[in-house]
Amino acid sequence: MSEKLVGTPKHRREDPDLVRGDATYTDDVQVPEAAHAALLRSRHAHASIESIDASEAAAAEGVVEVITGEDIEQSDAPGVIQVPPIMPNAVPTPFPVLATDVVRYVGEAIAVVVAEDRYVAHDALDLIDVEYERREAVVDVREALEEDAPTLHEEAPDNLAFDWPFGDEEALDEAFAEADATASVELQNQRLIGDPMEPRSVLAEVEDDGLKVTMSTQVPHMEVDHLAGTLGLDEEDVHVVSPDVGGGFGIKGGEYPEEVVVSWCALHLDRPVKWTETRSEAHQADYQSRDWYLDGELALDDDGTITAMRVDCANTVGGYFAFGPTLAGNFQPLLSGQYEIDEIGGRIVGSYTNTTPTASYRGAGRPEVMYLVERLIDAGARELDMDPAEFRRRNLVPSDAFPYESAVGAVYDSGDYERALDLALEHVDYDALRERQAELREEGRYLGIGISSIIENSANQPGMGEFGRVRFGRDGKLTAYLGTHDHGQGHETSFAQILSDELGVEYDDIEIEEGDTQHLPGGVGTFGSRSMSLGGAAMVEAAERVKEEAREVAVDELEAAPEDIEFADGEFHVTGAPERSIHITEIARRAADREGDLDATEEYDPPNFGWPFGTHIAVVEVDPESGEVDFERYVAVDDCGTIINPMIVDGQIHGGVAQGIGQALYEGAEYDDNGQLVTGSLQDYALPRASHIPELETDETETPSPHNPLGVKGTGEAGTTAATPAVMNAIVDALEPFGVEDVEMPARPEAVWRAIEESDGSA
Repeated sequence: MSEKLVGTPKHRREDPDLVRGDATYTDDVQVPEAAHAALLRSRHAHASIESIDASEAAAAEGVVEVITGEDIEQSDAPGVIQVPPIMPNAVPTPFPVLATDVVRYVGEAIAVVVAEDRYVAHDALDLIDVEYERREAVVDVREALEEDAPTLHEEAPDNLAFDWPFGDEEALDEAFAEADATASVELQNQRLIGDPMEPRSVLAEVEDDGLKVTMSTQVPHMEVDHLAGTLGLDEEDVHVVSPDVGGGFGIKGGEYPEEVVVSWCALHLDRPVKWTETRSEAHQADYQSRDWYLDGELALDDDGTITAMRVDCANTVGGYFAFGPTLAGNFQPLLSGQYEIDEIGGRIVGSYTNTTPTASYRGAGRPEVMYLVERLIDAGARELDMDPAEFRRRNLVPSDAFPYESAVGAVYDSGDYERALDLALEHVDYDALRERQAELREEGRYLGIGISSIIENSANQPGMGEFGRVRFGRDGKLTAYLGTHDHGQGHETSFAQILSDELGVEYDDIEIEEGDTQHLPGGVGTFGSRSMSLGGAAMVEAAERVKEEAREVAVDELEAAPEDIEFADGEFHVTGAPERSIHITEIARRAADREGDLDATEEYDPPNFGWPFGTHIAVVEVDPESGEVDFERYVAVDDCGTIINPMIVDGQIHGGVAQGIGQALYEGAEYDDNGQLVTGSLQDYALPRASHIPELETDETETPSPHNPLGVKGTGEAGTTAATPAVMNAIVDALEPFGVEDVEMPARPEAVWRAIEESDGSA
């Protein structure tokens, strides 16, 4: 075979099973004698637990047992999720898998009913009597840090979860004192609920004196460590399988109480136990995300140069510090965006609030920081009366400056930011569009053009690599095992394309296996746009080792010196004598007979993050009478390094943009002052529909990353990161004649109308 598949837009081969309904999700897995679990959850956001009486529930027909936090505390299992204090000045707190003394958010698990039938288990929850003493609640990120706010944890009496000052305060003060002008924004990035199609599900079984857990997760290998630690087991005694997963978005990338509780029940009862959450449980108990206050300020020279940036930002970890890196870990390194800024500093704090804990959601800190940066860039352009595209161009990191170290210490690998900006502007015919905007305003119509030029840090920093294994079976079939996990990314297709090119094996003869921790000595999972950069790199290095093992066999079979053996298109041949050749699949068969399978495992540990980037432009028309926002164009130009499959890249951008538009215009988790979740179902929480998403025009540039052998950077989160600021900048741009400088997200019609009514300008 000579046709190369990398760079070819192949349809995803995993889709037919999904479309036909032939996929196997965790709840589809049936095992004999499985019991079913249901969890009793707190109906209060903050309360002391005075007593739990489960006697009536335990006596109900079909109930196997009712388990409380005290039962787990009295066992050998730690039963507590505890994250390390990796954030500056962090105060992480223990997160009991079943609350015993105090509940700190609506939906926190208190007890579990195990029954022969899931409906019996759910019905029995109503028979458990819990006596509470209610406490005052706080749900606002900044109000939680005020002196009179109720305290959630004794370990953090001021509700401060972390405090991260950074930058040279003296240099910042000097830069702002010398600035010709300043621009500022005060923004709120609302809380979101992930809502993957498949709710979380766990099936735990006792297996060979150990534990087998089948679960809907993005990180099966990380779950081994999580479960072993919280259950007091050795890691080698925990086997995790993650079958088909109906969406993750980061929500399924952390450790949850339910998976620990269900596993504890299986070990305790010595029988399989399954739990699958309801949609209302998902809204209460799935880790939520975003929820930031974002204040920023730019110091500017009158020629349009940005000299400094100062930020004051606050995020909440929710009721517990449940997710180690927090969203701030990705926030601070990206503050310079695509721009050369000499001084950057400020403060990021985290607070405890009586809300569901927060964790990653598509982008995980990147959409939040890029929302601040790109809204701030537009504010700077307005302050200097400059075109926002020209203001961006004036401050972009030049293409000959890479690797570029920003003022916050991030080292960008490669890029050509101006090319992506120019390509996006060319797609929309920017100058003509601005002329049309002016003409329409004369007619009383308000067109808005929003630009978003973003970067991301994809994959992971050194020390958090990924595993890949490549194996030829006796039948010559090729299988790759990876520590990553596909839950919509198209791994089965993309990884097979790479291996076909690397080893010269037919694409249809390659199998990709993920989601079973027994196949590899270690692994991590899929999040942070890391799969291709790290998993793909590990797989390529394993393929190289397999190739070298095969070469040793070829030397004997072809009776030639090693230096005279060449490899091309899957065949080893003698230099100068291509007719003396043998295909690698035949070598695999002969090697299996002589020495064993050709089989190699590698771990790829990156030297640094990859840095995808791009420019998105949203064109909208706003009706000032109703506040309605209609899309006219949406153009996305992205650079994710080397492109393996253009069709899959486009698909990732489409999905990401849809979620970014969802935040801009529709979505928002809301709590009342008592900590009750107002958006507890899809009747109250507005996910965008297909009809809400405009036709997307995509294009790509390619600047390969030097940080992995494939040159890839990742693209799974780019659309989400870029879309929200692009849409909001477009809305504010449309309302410029009214003096509107900000619209609260989500920018539903009422919010847009109110912004116009409350502005001091008039068209």
